[in-house]
This record gives sequence, C-alpha cells and structure tokens, in this order.
Amino acid sequence: MKQQRQYPKVMISPKAERSIRNGHPWIYGEEIRQIDGAPLNGGLVDVFAGKAFLGTGFYNSRSKITIRLISRNANDVFDARFWRRRVEYAVQYRKTVMPGADFACCRLIHSEADQLPGLTVDRYGPLLSVQITCLGMELIKDTVYRALWDVLTEMGETVTGIYERNDVAVRALEGLAEFKGWYRFDGIPEPESAVTEICENGVRYLVDVENGQKTGFFLDQKYNRAAVARIARGKRVLDCFTHTGSFGLNAALGGAERVTCVDISESAVAMAKANAVRNGLDQKMDFLCADVFDLLTRLVDQKCRDYDFVILDPPAFTKSRKAVPDAARGYKEINLKAMKLLPRGGYLATCSCSHYMTDDFFRQILSSAARDASVSLRQIEARQQAPDHPILWQVPETEYLKFYLFQVV
Repeated sequence: MKQQRQYPKVMISPKAERSIRNGHPWIYGEEIRQIDGAPLNGGLVDVFAGKAFLGTGFYNSRSKITIRLISRNANDVFDARFWRRRVEYAVQYRKTVMPGADFACCRLIHSEADQLPGLTVDRYGPLLSVQITCLGMELIKDTVYRALWDVLTEMGETVTGIYERNDVAVRALEGLAEFKGWYRFDGIPEPESAVTEICENGVRYLVDVENGQKTGFFLDQKYNRAAVARIARGKRVLDCFTHTGSFGLNAALGGAERVTCVDISESAVAMAKANAVRNGLDQKMDFLCADVFDLLTRLVDQKCRDYDFVILDPPAFTKSRKAVPDAARGYKEINLKAMKLLPRGGYLATCSCSHYMTDDFFRQILSSAARDASVSLRQIEARQQAPDHPILWQVPETEYLKFYLFQVV
C-alpha cells in the first residue's frame, strides 16, 4: 500500500515526462508547469505528470537543474536507513568491480550514476575525499558521511578522515559557498596530514587531498594506464600533458626504454619528477616543462624520430556544447602532429575526457587526422573510464572518457 504523500507536488511538461520515463533524473526549471505547496530549496518534492507519480527529488529553485530525482518508488521513506542502503549499494558495487588492492584506491560514489545526486567520493587508502555540488545533498551530508564511515568500517576497511573538497565554482549554481577542510566527527580526531600514499598498478604516488587536482588524483584512467604499460616494453615514449606523470610512470614500469614527460605546469612537472624518484624510475625518465602544442609542432618540423610511442592525455578542451568546434580543432591538431611524429609501426594512445565531445565525433576527428597525416590507424583497444566511474545508458552525462590505443601504419 502506498504511503500518504507528504511533499509538495510538482507537475512537469510532456518533454520532461518523456525524459524521466526514459530514465534521466533531471528536471529543468522551464519544464515545471505547476507547483502545489511551498517547496523549500534543498528539500524534497514529488513529481507528477497528470495523476501519474514519477518520483521524488531534491528541489532547488536557484538551480537550472531544479529537481534531481532520488527515487521513483512511492513507498520509499527518506530516512537514515534509506541513505545507508544507497551508500552500501554503491560501496559493494566497487568491492565487486575493483577487487583486491584496487578497492583501496577508487571512486566510491559517482553522483547520479549511484543515485546520489551531486555527491562524489574518492577513496585514497584511509582518506575519503568528498565533493558536493547539490544543495539537497549538502543538507543531508551528516547522514551520508556517517553511513559511509560505518559501511566501510563494518567491512573491515580503515578510514581515518573525510576531507571536503567543496572548492569548485559550480557550487555557486546551487547557491552553495565554496570551502574545503576536514569534516569533523564527534570523538574522532582529525588526521595529522592531508597527504597519503596510494599504489595504483604497482606505481606509488603521494596524493594531497587538500591541494591536488579535483579530489586529489585522477582515478578514472587506472586501467587505461595499465593498457599502456602492457605495450610499452622497449618503446621510446613521449607522454604529453603528463600532469603527475601517471601514464609515463606506468610505461616506465612496463619496461619502456625511455620516457619523456611533458606538461606546461611547473608544479605538475615537479610532482611527476618526485613520483619517478619515489618509484625508482627516474633514471629512465626525462621531464620537460613546455606547451605540448608548441612542442609537437617543433618536433614535427625538425622531423624528429626520437619516439615510437606517443601518449595524449589532454585536459577537457570543452566544458560546454558551444565550445565543441574549438575543442575539435585542438584535438585534431595534437593527434595530427602525433601521427606525423611517429614512425610507421609506432603506437598512439589518445583520449578525450569531455562529455560534450561524443565518441562518434572524437572518432571522426581521429579519422580526419589520420587522413591528413597519410597514415592508417590499427586499433588495439577502445576503452572508457574505469568501472568505479559507472556509466548509466539513460544518463549520457555519466559517459565522458574516450580512450584509444592504436598502431600507426
């Protein structure tokens, strides 16, 4: 028997109804047709199309995404037990898809993909790094954090602290302030340091959850780095946009003859060097602070033949649909030059981490670059983000990382 509804009632447009019935959890402000009651920003509302109940979600009139569904079950009760079940489901999924040592360093919660809107939780050994970009989630975070702590502890996992990385501008879209710092549990001491060591694919890194990129480290390329390591033996590798050196380090550990890591950021290059020393790989690695576009241009002009494996892991060239054409030009330029730089039989790893750059369009760009470089691409692997960053087919925003390994022939 359905429970008596206690939340304000929101009627939505036919377009929004189709989207919801197709599995998407977002409702935009312009799709709302009527509101019965007085919803509070950050509170819950029931969503209807005519007399049909479609779900319950967080409401925020200040956000373009005005409603984010959390449930489609009219019998759900949104108490501490509900949120614990959601957390437990997400954590158990990671335990399955990231077995063994990989579970110690992975994304535990991936926002809408785990039916926990606006919540990202990354695990770096004993430290959890958390980011919230939804007002409703911010208001119930005490309950969710406690569930996280309890679920992991009951599984025998050690957790010593939760660090909030809420220093992102997107929070302003929800009316949320930016901040970062340790979350304080009653009776639990604050960790002495925000820096911890992780091990990924046999490579050790220091991760700073206070100051590192995003929540501290890019976890989504874990198995793509392993794929690079598998074919790196004996190769002379150019790792472009290296950041902390992760692809280059995996290649070096995989037996590359020599690895050159390039990034425009001096601090990133310094971190990459430190990681090489930490893993005893510095004797086979070089580091260069340079603009990758300029460097590739110069190497091609010089007809350089120093490399037979090029890795392209650029930052997102576009964070909006409007900027896709400019991004496409950037992706084509670096891939075209990499293909020209490589000898016949050389290897190319290339990727895009922007949701707006679709896989079909990215493939078109790579095909166009290959045509202009007068080469053919022999595909070795086509990969995506690691499974701890799950993709919901009904929510295209959860699919963002495209990764290809080719031999250039």
